[in-house]
Amino acid sequence: MKRSEINRRITEAEAFFSALSFLLPPWASRRPADWAGRGEEESEIRDNMLGWDLTDFGSGDFDRVGLLLFTLRNGRAGPSRPARKPYAEKAMIVGEGQETPLHFHWSKMEDIIVRGGGRLALQLWASTPAEGLSEDPVRLRVDGALRELPPGGTLVLRPGESVCLEPGIYHRFSAEPGYGKVLAGEVSAVNDDRADNRFYEPAGRFPEIEEDEAPCRLLACDYSRYL
Repeated sequence: MKRSEINRRITEAEAFFSALSFLLPPWASRRPADWAGRGEEESEIRDNMLGWDLTDFGSGDFDRVGLLLFTLRNGRAGPSRPARKPYAEKAMIVGEGQETPLHFHWSKMEDIIVRGGGRLALQLWASTPAEGLSEDPVRLRVDGALRELPPGGTLVLRPGESVCLEPGIYHRFSAEPGYGKVLAGEVSAVNDDRADNRFYEPAGRFPEIEEDEAPCRLLACDYSRYL
């Protein structure tokens, strides 16, 4: 993706968050130069990849396959130590007809909540031991109530509704056309986007960026380069 497109998408996202009165932390509006001199006191932001996150999943067409996220909080667990903060939270903006590709998580359990805007459509499968698509029904809880869907069935969430996705549940989602963009929330166990995404078809989690202009905001994947 071109940096100019990323900048434009973030500017649009800031306006959308504002229109729905969804407030981000103060440091969300920092320009790259504003990060200079920030030390150990802000290590959690950098190390746990809090902040702006935008990807086209390698599709080259963000409007068709893509997602914009802001990670509000996250722990950091390693193989030899538990996370001091065992939870994470994200805000996501999903465009009409814009798909997040089919995937599951090996470790993360998550609740997906429609916070505002339109309707979120999720297509769901259970997975097989070989990580294929199961022909078994999908059992899950929607706002605490047990539901069962056929394999590949679609669950539509309206504003205020939520679903709990356990590890191993394949899901892809988009905003249902005709109802506008969706502000979706994610509340989950610790999030590790570098190692806990199993895409059914190969996809890149982080964008390859063509630097055609300076960034207006840093993405979480920019921190190691710019800071």
